[in-house]
Amino acid sequence: MAEPFLIGENMTGGYGPVDILHSCTLAVEPGEIAVIVGPNGAGKSTGMKAVFGMLKLRQGSVRLNGEDITQLSPQARVRKGMGFVPQTHNIFTGMTVEENLEMGAFIRDDAEIQETMEQIYDLFPILRQKRYQKAGELSGGQRQQVAVGRALMTKPRVLMLDEPTAGVSPIVMDELFDRIIEIARSGISILMVEQNARQALEIADKGYVLVQGKNRYTDTGKALLADPDVRKSFLGG
Repeated sequence: MAEPFLIGENMTGGYGPVDILHSCTLAVEPGEIAVIVGPNGAGKSTGMKAVFGMLKLRQGSVRLNGEDITQLSPQARVRKGMGFVPQTHNIFTGMTVEENLEMGAFIRDDAEIQETMEQIYDLFPILRQKRYQKAGELSGGQRQQVAVGRALMTKPRVLMLDEPTAGVSPIVMDELFDRIIEIARSGISILMVEQNARQALEIADKGYVLVQGKNRYTDTGKALLADPDVRKSFLGG
């Protein structure tokens, strides 16, 4: 069986002496949406940060397209094709929308930067409209679009999103999810942590339910939504 495109396998570790993750495994294929859900404090964001190299693993490994990247810094992982959108402080509020996108292209020296920017404006038309406005003046949902757009400027093969719909209205959440589906359809792998578990599993090819830093359930989004135990324990019935 071929190995997944991106896999953080049997990851054990934390930020200090205390482990938050306990042999946790997260994987995603090209063009697939994998969603990490579970109760607060379950280690969901920690698991994703571990995949991005933001904490030291005591055990386990991270591999991208067959290459072991466990020892690489987050910056080096960006160069390998990983994009990460943190939950907060994910845009430069004092810069315009367009300047934010330009900042996203910092690792690139090719001629197609403008072309990528046009693709992002096609994906998020409101950003084209507000391209010269300061990002700090935008609504929460629009700021998230800037943050995702900035990550897409690096032309990632994997896009990781930490609670992309935190604090936005249900309408904005649906719209963001639609855009995330579009991004996945272009062949990019999506790994995301989401509080809105039910809605996220509806768009997920694969779902991971984490509890206390361990894998509790792993299945397709549909199967998890249909599982009475998952529904009762994690989806409010």
